[in-house]
Amino acid sequence: MSHAEPSAVERGEHMVMSKVAGDGGEGDGQPRRTGTMWTASAHIITAVIGSGVLSLAWGVAQLGWVAGPAVMVLFGAVIYCCSVLLVECYRSGDPFTGQRNRTYMDAVRASLGGTKVMFSQIPNLHKMWWLSTLASAMSLSYSAIGIALGVAQIVVLNMFEIEFAANGGVRGTITGVFVGAGAGVTSMQKDTVKPVAPPSTETKVMRKAVAVSVATTTVVYLMCGCVGYAAFGNDSPDNLLTGFGFFEPFWLLDLANAGVVVHLVGTYQVVAQPVFAFLDGRAAVGAWPGSAALGKRRVVRVGSFAAIEVSPFRLAWRTAFVCVTTAASTLLPFFGSMVGLIGAASFWPLTVYFPVEMYIAQRRVARWSAQWLSLQALSAGCLVVSIAASAGSIAGIVEAFKAHNPFCWTC
Repeated sequence: MSHAEPSAVERGEHMVMSKVAGDGGEGDGQPRRTGTMWTASAHIITAVIGSGVLSLAWGVAQLGWVAGPAVMVLFGAVIYCCSVLLVECYRSGDPFTGQRNRTYMDAVRASLGGTKVMFSQIPNLHKMWWLSTLASAMSLSYSAIGIALGVAQIVVLNMFEIEFAANGGVRGTITGVFVGAGAGVTSMQKDTVKPVAPPSTETKVMRKAVAVSVATTTVVYLMCGCVGYAAFGNDSPDNLLTGFGFFEPFWLLDLANAGVVVHLVGTYQVVAQPVFAFLDGRAAVGAWPGSAALGKRRVVRVGSFAAIEVSPFRLAWRTAFVCVTTAASTLLPFFGSMVGLIGAASFWPLTVYFPVEMYIAQRRVARWSAQWLSLQALSAGCLVVSIAASAGSIAGIVEAFKAHNPFCWTC
């Protein structure tokens, strides 16, 4: 028989079988997921809009008014395309009845094979919709504060007619920070920067979530970067809230920084979940198979109204993990360079390479076809960008280490 698209009757039978199987209607024995386009968008925004958005004015300053905004729009389009490719890999095989890949690693394993696989007590990401919604609100809040203060910087200076070219008005240049002798910036530092079956309902929802979240983040990025650059020009700091940017009003800065803290707490949960899930699985299957201690749960009552189920094993090792990563982060205070290095190092493999390779494997894209060549060109181009940005970030870190000793608490 040919592999034709499942008919409406066949899809209905699959849903009925899922319900009969008692698995919540998803047919794979896993708890039913009840996420929506809005909760999925909140998860994405939480993970993507981080405190690094406060460095975008500095980033635009390196490129200027033409290349800066253009690069942000270009990579917004790249991220959207790669995210859509990733969405297409949610199910392996049949797009309606194939096995669900519930995690990124599951999708890589199913499509490319195991050799290419790679408050923290919350057990599953789909139970964290409320935290991602809160964190998204916080990230949008402190981004809005930074944008508003940037606009105020421009407007107020113009009202008092302070020298337009030097201090007020829309500052910056076409090409950004000057490079070379006497400019204080080297070129290395400046480089931090086939027909298929119709999509299933779940794929449509995820595509909408990707579109909403990527559009939102791109607009926020453009506003933060461009307004900050317009306010400070080529002197833009690498963090508008804690650098040489805004010092007044103090209460508004405190509010924005509090929003950063709340957002990062939520983001930590979203980003750390794959690590937690991987190590939990390794402990249960590899290190201590069949151990009763791993699956043990205790109910802890909070007052007389709430009860929280806690795993002693998770509580111990995840707390230790948070402590170690927090200690390590305090030794790396170079905000702009560290954010740039982390982003550059993870951008190509996670955002571009794996989604492209999984889509090619899933859809059996013919080697050397126009589609295959286009996808490989996209991947190769992004790899070059990641390498250049990583090199620039490393150069910045090396320069920062010359002036700061992270192991000297009194320096």
